[in-house]
Amino acid sequence: MIKSLWKVFPILIFLLLLIVSVVGAEEALLKPFVLGSYGPGQVAEKTAVTKASLTAQGFTIAGEYMPYPEAQVIVVTSDELKANAAKSEHGGFGAAIRVSITKVKDDVQVAYTNPVYMANVYRMQSDLSGVAAKLAAALGRKEEFGAKGIAAKKLRTYHYMMGMEYFNEPSLLAEHASYEAAIAAVEAGLAVGKGGVTKVCRIDIPDKKETMFGVAMKGATDTDKYMDDKFIMSEIDFKELRSTAHLPYEMLVSGNKVYALYARFRIATSFPDLSMMGNNSFMNIMKSPEAIRKALVQAAEGKK
Repeated sequence: MIKSLWKVFPILIFLLLLIVSVVGAEEALLKPFVLGSYGPGQVAEKTAVTKASLTAQGFTIAGEYMPYPEAQVIVVTSDELKANAAKSEHGGFGAAIRVSITKVKDDVQVAYTNPVYMANVYRMQSDLSGVAAKLAAALGRKEEFGAKGIAAKKLRTYHYMMGMEYFNEPSLLAEHASYEAAIAAVEAGLAVGKGGVTKVCRIDIPDKKETMFGVAMKGATDTDKYMDDKFIMSEIDFKELRSTAHLPYEMLVSGNKVYALYARFRIATSFPDLSMMGNNSFMNIMKSPEAIRKALVQAAEGKK
């Protein structure tokens, strides 16, 4: 009896270790951003090097802009990103990676959105680990940052708190006669800066009537500040490692409809640990979600 137990014992230990490893893998915590590198330099120089490194790894530069001084954002895509976006509902929101070059004091930080984190937030089929590896090869991977960390399973049903929006509850900005009419309306609205919204990039999803527009938002007056990229980031992006790659915001044309992720979801996914009250909190931008939605409605040629 004892001898037979000793024969089974190693197998039981192996099974226990296997269960522990599987549970540990399931509980791996993800963060919204990855710090590629940091060090002395200038934003313009780092931007040129960053773009060259990205294209060498097969990424396509879809667009770029400077939301405020000493901060440059590059939006990139790839065949892998677009193919994955085509496989899920509203997958176009995940068709791009946002890369930021931000000068903080004497150093320039190069960071980017974490593809694995975002793939789970946007409920995509692939976790984009292959894209993550290419980004690490292009830009480096010092550490993930931007949150204490959230498990992949929880990210797929993420919302900031009770009563707030989920990924599958986007704002319907406008409805047009066709996909082509919706694209024309958005292009026209962005070209003239309706609502203070202008185009940063456009990414068409293959074999699907779906297009993602990355957009910059700038308030013309102080009363419009709650939709302004610079104002919002000045209130919530205050930590040592900057989350500039939260920008730009997206508009998604899917079929004949134009959508945007509501700001209480879209901002919270980049800043999940931001407190509700106090200094540098969501309370400081309480008016921003509706201000953003109204600005994007104008840009989409939708009804107020």
